[in-house]
Amino acid sequence: MALFIRLARRTYATKLTEHQAALMARSLPKREAIPGVQHIIVVASGKGGVGKSTVAANFACSLAKLGARVGLLDGDIFGPSIPLLMNVHSEPLINDNNLIIPPQNYNVKCLSMGMLTPTDGAIIWRGPLVMSAIQRLLKGAVWSPLDVLVVDTPPGTGDVHLSLTQHAPITGVVLVTTPHKAAVDVTIRGAEMYHKLKVPILGLVENMRYSICDSCKERTEFFKGPTDLSTKLPPTTISLPLEAHIAECGESGVPVVIKHPNSEYAKLFSQLASHIWGVLEKQSEANNDAQSK
Repeated sequence: MALFIRLARRTYATKLTEHQAALMARSLPKREAIPGVQHIIVVASGKGGVGKSTVAANFACSLAKLGARVGLLDGDIFGPSIPLLMNVHSEPLINDNNLIIPPQNYNVKCLSMGMLTPTDGAIIWRGPLVMSAIQRLLKGAVWSPLDVLVVDTPPGTGDVHLSLTQHAPITGVVLVTTPHKAAVDVTIRGAEMYHKLKVPILGLVENMRYSICDSCKERTEFFKGPTDLSTKLPPTTISLPLEAHIAECGESGVPVVIKHPNSEYAKLFSQLASHIWGVLEKQSEANNDAQSK
């Protein structure tokens, strides 16, 4: 039953009727699968500065090392960082059908607004232009054939996230957070947004909880709180250390899983990629079984 609020002698319904919902849905874009792309995985948090882009780049490269055909889309229109992290700075080519051809590095197809705009230029756009740009990068490019398209998203729960879920079927989300309470609280809001959009959460990456000494290999914890982040978040899939190699690799454009494949950091990302790939395979098997019945 709808709840009503009386304000200034007028009555407002806080729950949409079926007719109102149908009218609003007319203006929404049609959700369609991207040709040749089997799965879309969003890397998100809600909070900025927790390492989403670094996680997205290394996760994509780790999936590629498993043999998957992988793409990486930079969904951060205002602060793109994938060109730097993946060393793909050149402007992409356009084919005869006016589709963008994503450049490839480390066996990962990459596309970012940072490849299409001057490096020192500021993008000053309102929401509709941002949503249009996301649609162009998502559906106006030759992604096929891909097993997984990884999408790095900006902080917040706004236009980019809504545009992604409205334009294409999202397989799931990998959440990234630090153990700091401020980050965890905002990540919970991001998780709630995807719950409401009915997008499953596939894993949780806890970043920068500890460091490992290069000499003695002793582990130093930065956060003394409980290891369980929150009952409102899924169990932690991997917990990543803070390493000097990460900043060095990011600035040089070589992901740490490529430059230091035997490092603890690379092993953890291999664990994350294997976990997510296993989930995707189970989903594909379940879908095939359902279709055969």
